[in-house]
Amino acid sequence: MTISLTDLEKEKDLALSELQQVVDEESLNQWRLAHLGKNAPVSQAFATLATMSKEDRPLMGKSANTVRVALEAGMAEKREVLHQEALAQALQAEKLDVTLPGRPAQPGRIHPLNQVLRQIYRTFGDMGFQIYRSPEVETDDFNFTYLNMPPYHPARDMWDTFYTNREGVLLRTHTSPGQIRVMREYAPQDIRAILPGATARYEQLTARSEIEFIQVEVLVVGKGITFAEMKGTLLDFARRTFGEHARTRLRPSYFPFTEPSAEMDVECYICGGKGCGVCKGTGWLEILGCGMVHPLVLQYGGYDPAVHSGFAAGMGIDRSTLMRYRIDDIRHFRNNDIRFLEQF
Repeated sequence: MTISLTDLEKEKDLALSELQQVVDEESLNQWRLAHLGKNAPVSQAFATLATMSKEDRPLMGKSANTVRVALEAGMAEKREVLHQEALAQALQAEKLDVTLPGRPAQPGRIHPLNQVLRQIYRTFGDMGFQIYRSPEVETDDFNFTYLNMPPYHPARDMWDTFYTNREGVLLRTHTSPGQIRVMREYAPQDIRAILPGATARYEQLTARSEIEFIQVEVLVVGKGITFAEMKGTLLDFARRTFGEHARTRLRPSYFPFTEPSAEMDVECYICGGKGCGVCKGTGWLEILGCGMVHPLVLQYGGYDPAVHSGFAAGMGIDRSTLMRYRIDDIRHFRNNDIRFLEQF
């Protein structure tokens, strides 16, 4: 079959005219087979190029390619039109009753850790303490050196530290670095502050330990601050938190940034001191570590230890919440399981 240039022009006009009559994908596919298939005039024109003279071949090839491009563009445009029409029909067929009531919004809840934190804020606020925020990303000096732990001090092994790629920068392992920051900001004024925030340690994940947890630091600095005042303040906190008849005890301990150091226990509020699974049969629950601020720490903070003294305490919120609500796994706090969070 011999195709001329005139035939190609007639084919283009005919094909584009028939394309206007296409109303669905099936008829568009039939049109494609008729005008762009193997037996279509355009395809036949390309097939005859090999038999044409060198003079006529470029002109025929150019004309055939022009016609094919025009037909393919028309087909693509038509397909988009059909798609939009089908979409419009589907939307028109979809019924929506705007008078129906909407789905009720599910009320949110305060996370159990935040519930305990807010209670601690209120308790210490009533006792005259202010909240001070300190950075979660710290330097080695603030996290260790200024807290009486110079380089290669063995006490550094008490904290499994996350170090960053930048030398001397780390994720704080406790909230105690905030002691130095608040002292340097307010020295030589008296300080009565709590420092809450997230901390991180490179530990194995278990039911009772996480790599991230929340602590609250307590710091009091002034003239004539004694160990007895520390004991009285913490006892007041314990009774405000666990009940006015709560019993507490102090046990000797060691922290490099306090001297002397102690740990405070409260009588188990689950079993009343009789011994249970929560307190591991001892009748007591550890709630915080504490002690008098070390003289070197006071100096790093900008205070003269011959004039000023102070005490500090630190408590972990995650484990306290774990024991308070008898939760079996500390990892529930950060798994965002709605079934767990709905209970609070």
